[in-house]
Amino acid sequence: MQTATRSTLLFPTSAEWGTRPRVLFVGSYPPRECGIATFTEDIRGACDLLIGEPSDVIAVSDEGRMYEYPACVVSEIRRDDRQSYLAAARLANDHPADVVNIQHEYGLFGGERGDYLLDFLAELRKPVIVTFHTTLPKPDERMRFVTRELCNRSDAVIVLAYAGRRILEEHYNIDPRKIDVILHGVPDVPLRRSYHFKRRLGLGKHTLISTFGLLSRGKGIEYVIDALPNIFSRHPDAVYLLLGETHPEVKKREGEAYRESLWARVEDLGLRGRVHFVDHYMHDEEVVDYLQATDIYVSPSLDPNQIVSGTLSYAVACGRVVVATSSTYAAELLADGRGITIPFKDSASVASAVNSVLDDPQLRSSIETTAYRFGRSMTWARVAKLYEHSFRGAMTRRAHAHKSTGALELTASKLWGDALSRRATSLGEGISPN
Repeated sequence: MQTATRSTLLFPTSAEWGTRPRVLFVGSYPPRECGIATFTEDIRGACDLLIGEPSDVIAVSDEGRMYEYPACVVSEIRRDDRQSYLAAARLANDHPADVVNIQHEYGLFGGERGDYLLDFLAELRKPVIVTFHTTLPKPDERMRFVTRELCNRSDAVIVLAYAGRRILEEHYNIDPRKIDVILHGVPDVPLRRSYHFKRRLGLGKHTLISTFGLLSRGKGIEYVIDALPNIFSRHPDAVYLLLGETHPEVKKREGEAYRESLWARVEDLGLRGRVHFVDHYMHDEEVVDYLQATDIYVSPSLDPNQIVSGTLSYAVACGRVVVATSSTYAAELLADGRGITIPFKDSASVASAVNSVLDDPQLRSSIETTAYRFGRSMTWARVAKLYEHSFRGAMTRRAHAHKSTGALELTASKLWGDALSRRATSLGEGISPN
């Protein structure tokens, strides 16, 4: 069979020839609008630049939506169609890629806790790495089972924060030798003062406070808005920009109810003219433009278990002061003077942190420089090299496992043959001649 032949011969390819491994990515992909889609596009682009040739994608689509995918998308998994997972795995087995990288979020895949993905892995015959964008402590029984199965059926696991590795070890009992920590990738941009970029965007000389991302109630934007009167009274030149559209899934459920409630609060506080909502999906280039024009970036997330945030990562990479609620990821990313963490649901703390930075140019400069230097370790070019290392490690593990299995099968076959031979000899000796 063609698939079986490929699965036994694919291991001594790129890794042994000294060429870079070819990758097939699995995840949501633009034009679908979600954080995983953006990440998949970015990591694919970075790896393609490193490898020197384009890679392909199996796109995960939400139910009831049709997308005009680019040519790099060679197959599609429909979230709630279980058969599409098997079909995609068979295509992956016949694809010339050496390794498969899955971008994982529990809600991205169908079934209970996304367990349809296990069907894909059961059918797949190639080395596979799963990148976990969520790792939750204290899981329920089903989440723990699905997560352990994903890890056990993978050749390597990537998490985007050191806390993610600790959670997988302590709460899911995953072997740490199988886990690679590779931080969220970021653009490679110069460190320059914000006023250079404000002119380009027509923002004048205002002190710019901003928040961006797909909007939902879990973002905690109301706590920033309630902090603005205190900030504006102390810094009359400051304005606040809320950047990004409402999350498509939220829009399906409740329309623009959350955004409208935020704007009503702005008007109640008399802040019209100093607060601006930019309501559309923002691609990387536009995000970077606004971040470089920003003086303080505020992330008031209400999720203490948030294990990764592209918005926080990008703000740090741009060398901007970040004020964020103390989620797992923010506490790790902003440690050692790289930003300021504050309690959850606390407008007074938002105002105090923002004012303290705007009142102290030396503090602001120190945080900007420290954040930017750390961000240099997270550029997409560096992240791609780390992914390549993880890919090679996964291929090596699979090859060793394959050889070990073959050796065991050979030994078992030899022992069985010897046993049959001894039995035949014994039977022969027990037969008397006529």
